[in-house]
Amino acid sequence: MQMPGSAAPKAVHNMALVGGRRVFLSHLPMFMAPHDAQVLLEATFVKDGKTVDDLYFADHASHSSERFYTVRPEAFAIQELFQARPPHPLRSKFKADVFRGHLEKGGAIIESLTNIEVHIKRLVHGHRFDADGEGATLTYVMFGGEQELFLAHLISKAPDFDQILSVSIAGEAPSVEALQRGITVECPERRNVPSGRLKAKETITGRAHVTGTPQVLNLTLVIGQELYFEEGELSSTQMSGTMFDQTAEERKAGFE
Repeated sequence: MQMPGSAAPKAVHNMALVGGRRVFLSHLPMFMAPHDAQVLLEATFVKDGKTVDDLYFADHASHSSERFYTVRPEAFAIQELFQARPPHPLRSKFKADVFRGHLEKGGAIIESLTNIEVHIKRLVHGHRFDADGEGATLTYVMFGGEQELFLAHLISKAPDFDQILSVSIAGEAPSVEALQRGITVECPERRNVPSGRLKAKETITGRAHVTGTPQVLNLTLVIGQELYFEEGELSSTQMSGTMFDQTAEERKAGFE
C-alpha cells in the first residue's frame, strides 16, 4: 500500500485503444499496485508537431477484424492521469507506441505510430480501486458521441472484469453536455459477474445517471460488438501465474 505523502511508483501502463473517429484509451488494470486504477481518456496523437490521428483511423478502417488496438506508453505514475498530488501534477501528454491488436499477445507495432506524443484531451473517468469497497451493481461508463458510442464496465473490487463494448441507443440519446459531464449506466437486473455482462447484439434497458446532476435517464441500449474483455488479470488482489491463463469466458468471447 502506498504511504501518505509518498511518491506514487512509476510503471508502464498499457492501454486499450478504441474508436474509429475519435481516440479513446482505457488503462489495462490489475488489483495490485502500481496498476490498481481504472482510467478512461480521450486523446489525440501527435508526431513531429503534427496531429496523426488519421494514420490510426486509416489503419483501423483497413483492419476491421481487429476489435481493439493497444498503446504502450512511457513509464509514469497512473495517478498522474486523474489525480493531482505532489510531486506529480496532472499529466497532459506522454510518449507512446501504438499496436494493432493486443501488444502482450502478438499485436503488431504500427511503424508510423511509434514514439508519438499522446495529448490528453479529456479525462472521461478515473478512480483507484478500494479493496474494502462494496461490489457494485452491473454498471458501465458511457463515452463517445453521436457517431460512435461505447460502454466500459465499471470495475469495483476483486474478482471483477474489464470490458469495452460498442453501443447504440434506440430512442432519445443523451445530450452532448450529459456525455461531457459523465454518464454511468446501471443494469440492476443483471449480475455483476463475467457471465452476466452485457453481450453483443443484446437490447437492454439501463438506468443512466448524469454526473453532478439529479438527472436519471432510462435508455434502451442496443449492444454492438464486444471490443475488449479481460477476466483473469482482475481475478485477485494477489499476483499468481494462473491470472494470465485464458478463462472459459475469455475463450467463449474469442479473446484468446
